[in-house]
Amino acid sequence: MERIDRIIHHPLFVEHMEANRVAEQDRIFCKHDLEHLLNVARIGRIMMAEENYQVELPLYYGAALLHDIGRHLQYKKGIPHEVASAQIAPFILEECGFTAEEIQRIVEAIKGHRGEKKASGQDCFPSAEAYCAESKTMAELLYRADKASRACYACAAKDKCNWDDAKKNQSLKY
Repeated sequence: MERIDRIIHHPLFVEHMEANRVAEQDRIFCKHDLEHLLNVARIGRIMMAEENYQVELPLYYGAALLHDIGRHLQYKKGIPHEVASAQIAPFILEECGFTAEEIQRIVEAIKGHRGEKKASGQDCFPSAEAYCAESKTMAELLYRADKASRACYACAAKDKCNWDDAKKNQSLKY
């Protein structure tokens, strides 16, 4: 996990995490801080073990740590955070020892971590209960771990949250 340690100490990572902190200092909903990023990484690791994902751990951790790094740019400039994060990530990853191929795989996972909407308006990556075993990509794992990381059942702002009640985590699973 040496390359992962490099990420969390990389000056650009630290800079963007501070920008996220400042942008979200008055936010009453879930924050996009290091605790969230580590929760996503660790929950994804549990899912890998339970559901037989064939994802390389350093690549997944790299994606988990960087998936929301550009969140502040969404607030300030209206750039979707998955796009901003995917633009920032390669600079950090390259300097942390990831290969061009690994960077491409991580960036694709970051771009896809929000899923897409079907014509019906439902997320393309289904819940764990309806999960299709044939499709186990890193983006899907990141999407699912990201959603599972939210402690809606203990959130003081849950009544003000715009997430659909069916999407909110009402109990602890991971």
